[in-house]
This record gives sequence, structure tokens and C-alpha cells, in this order.
Amino acid sequence: MQVSLSATGGLERRMEVAVPASEVAAEIEQRLKQISRTARLKGFRPGKAPFAVVRKQFGEQVRAEVVSDLMRSSFAKAITQEKLQPAAGPRIEPLAMPPDNDLKYAAVFEVLPEIKVKSPYDTAIERPSAEITEQDVDAMIESMRRQRPNFTAVERGAIETDRVTLDYDGKIDGQPFEGGEGRDHVLIVGSGQALPELDAGVRGLKAGEHKELSVVFPATHPNKTVAGKAAELDVTLKRVEEQTLPTVDEEFCRSYGVEEGGIPELRAEVRKSMDRELAGVVRNRLRVQVLDALYRDNAIEVPRALIDEQVQQLQFDAGRRMGARDVSQLPPREQFEDTARRRAALGLLMGQIVQGEGLKVDRERVLARLNDLVLSYPNPEEARKAYLQNADAMKQIESAVLEDQIVDWALERARITERPMSFKDLTGFGQPTA
Repeated sequence: MQVSLSATGGLERRMEVAVPASEVAAEIEQRLKQISRTARLKGFRPGKAPFAVVRKQFGEQVRAEVVSDLMRSSFAKAITQEKLQPAAGPRIEPLAMPPDNDLKYAAVFEVLPEIKVKSPYDTAIERPSAEITEQDVDAMIESMRRQRPNFTAVERGAIETDRVTLDYDGKIDGQPFEGGEGRDHVLIVGSGQALPELDAGVRGLKAGEHKELSVVFPATHPNKTVAGKAAELDVTLKRVEEQTLPTVDEEFCRSYGVEEGGIPELRAEVRKSMDRELAGVVRNRLRVQVLDALYRDNAIEVPRALIDEQVQQLQFDAGRRMGARDVSQLPPREQFEDTARRRAALGLLMGQIVQGEGLKVDRERVLARLNDLVLSYPNPEEARKAYLQNADAMKQIESAVLEDQIVDWALERARITERPMSFKDLTGFGQPTA
């Protein structure tokens, strides 16, 4: 087998391979002989057809299979011989295919870049820290009260925080439209759940009152037939309910799963939950800083094939969230280029750290992460079994754990300074969301 290699620019390589005609012919001959032993051809008993007949019947098909297999196997031998690490599969260009000639082809592919990760000893990392105060616990319990409000029917006009129930019939250009009719629709006034014109229009209305409203659907509305269009809504208010917050008592405690111990136990559980949230936020802040520094301080050339792979995954993920039904509805690839490049680069850099430092997946951490995951399921034990039997799901958990180990490796070497913060500032608790 003859191999010649050339660089065509960047990480791309062009490798020309020639497999001797004798090797091709020998492989074809061997396979035809195997077929002849069992071939069923009209006019002959199984396995008794003359070899010339078998060759005529199956020769072209076998040659095509042999050429395909030899290209694959010879390419694998060639990259081993040349000590190359392809980033993805090659693009094959046949150069000579006539029978009785050497099999010649060119394989065009990208190689992985040479990577040397800089030591993180000079990396500056800021570790946020916060203490959970009694006032923080009070604020969290107040937030819990707002999550479980009581509603009582009232005869007055609707005001902010009231829950209203209404019917509506909508028209665009005087014609009813799909999704333009609603019965017993419920919304909280001032919560941002409804179109601004509808939210403003129901204020002051009493149960049984009627009003016609002009609304404009946002351009980003998921129903493309109404997106960006003006409509008229015929609204009838059926019920107005005043919102009051529950008293923090034994019943309130039980509604959050605290059966014994009353308010002191509830506060203890709330603090534990806040501790977990705080630890998660701190950990994520550290992780982001480590990965940012790793990407910033280790500029590498990234194979186009790896970037394209990440772009496609990001497009599909975004498409699923948008409810896209086919590839034509996926968002354009350009908006994912930078994120895809970063992902691909970090994957290569972290792979180098794993190899260079001899890191192995910590099985105890894998099981601990699995335990945390299944706690959110109605039946944790069934969920655990399902995860353990799903190789792809377990691989994702292992990858996340290995990334955590890489972050720990960097943090052990980085220059870390502490930054005191409040629980509210660090977690964003109580701040309005976009």
C-alpha cells in the first residue's frame, strides 16, 4: 500500500492511497469462492454452479463491496502509519477505479490540533461567599406564602393581584381566527400572563360585565397566523377573586411537607434548601470562571467538522424548544457559530487535561449525582433503574462528573480570592425575571 500525505491549509490534510490491484483481485476472488459454495442459481444445485457463472452473476456487486471495504480498512492503516488523529471521517475521492488497476483514492480530512494546556497556577478566580441570615429565611418563607395564595370571590371591580375568570371571542379583520376563542380563562391581574391590553382592560370590571378590547399580538407569538397582528376581543368577566396570603401555621407547614415539628422544623428545612441552592450557585460561578479562563488562555485551532457538529446540536436543541417540526424551521446556523466553537475547543482542551493528568471518572460522584437526579421523580428507585439501564443517560452523567473533576483540578492550582456577598445578591433571590 502506497501513501502520500499533503497539508491543504489549516488542519486539513489530503492523503492519497494506492492499494495494489493484486490485493483487490485476491479479495474479490476469495469472496466469490465463499459465495460459490452456497449460491443458488437457476439450473444448478446449491453450491454447484460453475465459478465463471458465479463471477458473472455476482462479480460487479462483490467488487463494489471489496472496494468500499478496502478503502475503509486501508484508510485506517494509513492514518496509523502516518500517526494522524482525524477529527472526523474523511471525504473520499476515487482516483482510479477501472478493473485490474490499482485501487487509488484520496481521503480529505481534518486532524486534531496539537494541544498543550497552560498551567492554571496564574489563573485568578473569585470565589463568592455568603451567609444565610434569619432575615433571608424570613424572606424565603414570605416567597413561599406568595406561591400558595388563597382566593375569595368579591363583588368589586378587579384590581392588581386579583384572579379573574373570563370568556373571550376574538376577531382579526372582522373574522374569527384559530385560538381566538376562550372559555373560563383564568389570569392573575398584573402578573404579565396576558397581553398588556387585556391585562389593562379587565381592571375595574366586575363579575358579569362585558368589554370590547383592541389587542396586538407580539411578533414572536408562537401562532404564526396571529403574530404581529391586531385583533378585537369581546371579553366577559365571570368571576373576580381577591388574593390573600396564608398564615404561617401548622397547616401551612404541612402543605410544604413538614408533618412534624411545626414552624421551627419548616425554618430548618428552608435553611437546608437555601444552603443547597447557595452551594450550587457558588459552584456554578467557579465553574464558569474556570472554563472561561481555560478557553481564554489556551487559543487553539478548532477543526471545522467539530464546530459543525456542535452547531447542528445547538440548532436541534433550539428547534425542540421552539416546537420545530422539520429542519426547515430550525434557526439559522450563524447565530450558533461562536458558542459551537467554544464548546468544541473546550471539549478538546478538557480531553487533553484528562489524558495529561490521567483523570478517571469518580464512580462515587457519579452515583451521588444520580441520587440527586432521581430525587425529583415520583418513584426514585424506578428512575434510578431506568438511568442505570440507559447507556447514553449514564454517559451524560459521567461527562458532567468528569467536567467537575477538571474544574476541581484547576481550582486546586488557581489563585483564589474570596468575595463576600449577600444571599440575595449572589442568588438573585427576589429579583424580577425577564
